[in-house]
Amino acid sequence: MSLPEKAFPVSWDQFHRDARALAWRLSGLNGPWKAIVCITRGGLVPAAIISRELGIRVIETVCVASYHDYTSQGELAVLKEITPSLLEGEGAGVLIVDDLTDTGKTAGVVRAMLPKAHFATVYAKPKGRPLVDTFVTEVSQDTWIYFPWDLGFTYQKPIADDHVG
Repeated sequence: MSLPEKAFPVSWDQFHRDARALAWRLSGLNGPWKAIVCITRGGLVPAAIISRELGIRVIETVCVASYHDYTSQGELAVLKEITPSLLEGEGAGVLIVDDLTDTGKTAGVVRAMLPKAHFATVYAKPKGRPLVDTFVTEVSQDTWIYFPWDLGFTYQKPIADDHVG
């Protein structure tokens, strides 16, 4: 599989640093949080890091499938709902965590479930950014982020090899 022109591969070390940076930004907001709702699967790793950093013990999941072939978004499907007790008060005091907001479709579905929750992602693209309250890094809409759980070790051709100079 070749990388797209605008590929952004993220190592485990970089992702951990970015997730901790997100926790740092969240540390002064709306606390204490009563729970994290992470959007699976991408939100699992940052939720674990943020829960450790902020001392949040209750972690719930909402399972929304949108990328079915790892290259394009398809029809959204909610595979697992949020525990009803966290829906009380429209999610006030709840922190929603995901790895990325891309088009905003998944974020919109979850935001509708918990309209008063605080939504945080590690990375954001312009189309999804308005639905997120806190994020660390914005990338262009046409950039494909390769997360560490999707990668293996391979040789990377130098950028200059593709350009005639």
